[in-house]
Amino acid sequence: MERLHENFNNIKSIHLLGVGGAGMSGLAILLKELGFLVSGCDVSYTSYVEKVTREGVFFELGHRRSHIHKFKPDLLIYSSAIPLENEELEEAKKSNITIAKRGEVLSWIFDMKMGVGIAGTHGKTTTSSMIGMLFENAGLDPTLAIGGELCDIGVNAKLGYGKTMVAELDESDGSFEKFHPYISVITNADWDHVNQYPNFSCVLDAFLRYINNIKIGGSVILCGEDKGLCMLLDKNINNCHAVTYGWGDAWDWGAENVVHLQGSGVRFSIVHSGKSEGEIGLSVSGDHNILIALASRIVAYKMGIPFDIIRNTLKEFKGAKRRLQLTGRFKDILVYDDYGHHPREISATLRALRQMFPTRKVVTVFQPHRYTRTAALYRDFADSLSFSDRVLLLPIYPADEEPLDGVSSSLIVQMRPEWSKKCFLCGSSEIAVEILQNIVDKDDIILTIGAGDVVSIGEKYLELMSCFVN
Repeated sequence: MERLHENFNNIKSIHLLGVGGAGMSGLAILLKELGFLVSGCDVSYTSYVEKVTREGVFFELGHRRSHIHKFKPDLLIYSSAIPLENEELEEAKKSNITIAKRGEVLSWIFDMKMGVGIAGTHGKTTTSSMIGMLFENAGLDPTLAIGGELCDIGVNAKLGYGKTMVAELDESDGSFEKFHPYISVITNADWDHVNQYPNFSCVLDAFLRYINNIKIGGSVILCGEDKGLCMLLDKNINNCHAVTYGWGDAWDWGAENVVHLQGSGVRFSIVHSGKSEGEIGLSVSGDHNILIALASRIVAYKMGIPFDIIRNTLKEFKGAKRRLQLTGRFKDILVYDDYGHHPREISATLRALRQMFPTRKVVTVFQPHRYTRTAALYRDFADSLSFSDRVLLLPIYPADEEPLDGVSSSLIVQMRPEWSKKCFLCGSSEIAVEILQNIVDKDDIILTIGAGDVVSIGEKYLELMSCFVN
């Protein structure tokens, strides 16, 4: 970059709290590539920590006041998962060190580029990944900041030397309102992050404020099939051009003649302004990925990327890690893993599996994420999980939350008394693996889903079954 944002003036050393998360690790890599001296800490040694340390980021396990004096940062960045009473945060305040949230600092970098911002309650990571790969294959050399690791590129962040930046923007803490995109995709608007948004109206208000931050002459690309976004279209959108996409020719861009392929993949035709543009094939499955491909096609159109590059890229696209990812198999039993932790995400993933394997049974292992989300949405979780043939429920993964009285995974079970023979409450991962061993039959699909460490269940099951064979 020719010059750094004025907010980086006099900044040489930067320290990140919570660097073991996907978003913070990506930011750490970008800052390192921009030439800053970067350090970070977290409570556990994650795979993302391994990546940032390989890039030359200094890491300390845990949170201690002494880290501030050891690294002597000019800027301290913290994620929304860090409590305000964190001792490093408190020490930085006492030392008059500049403090900023992750989203704010990422926006400084973003606004130096032609920013393509990906927002929405669900599907942001896959959409960002697909658009990032399109830009890469088109030779645009984009800067990337994505909330998950790309299977195709192998990173979740990189500093490109082209004029564009593709960034996944986080609505969970309201930080997406600090960004000023040239182009923005909004995949959907749903009620989530209940601590930040007391009701759905607050969610819509936040997305409207974000849309009105889009640069004059820019574009916002909205899924017309989403009820929340349709409500936004009825409101006063300033300065930017709104483009819609969805099923058929009712929208500016649409998908029709959809064919779901057994095992994996889908074919469909793209319609633009009522005219067929041609057929697209995806190696990933599910209706949600068709809509993501449509949004990505529109961004590519805006950027002048040739259709041949688009067609070839979408066919090659393997998705992001933990997005309906095949993690292993034992004979004819397949194990998939997904990050979905909202009822709508779970429903989309289960529908995709049904489209891929219409005759197979699905055994779902779900780990609820956060007490507040479970308390607000347990009825919806029960509805979404009903698409499974059998369900294993793990204890709630709290993240940074304290337990709430009366809130546990059993709330979900209580909504479905007919589940007495198909649902199992598991007190630990070991119990879950044992139950899987006893109930999974030949040709079944195992789906581990959630934002915690539920992915380990599938890994442990496969390891156990392989031991029996050997």
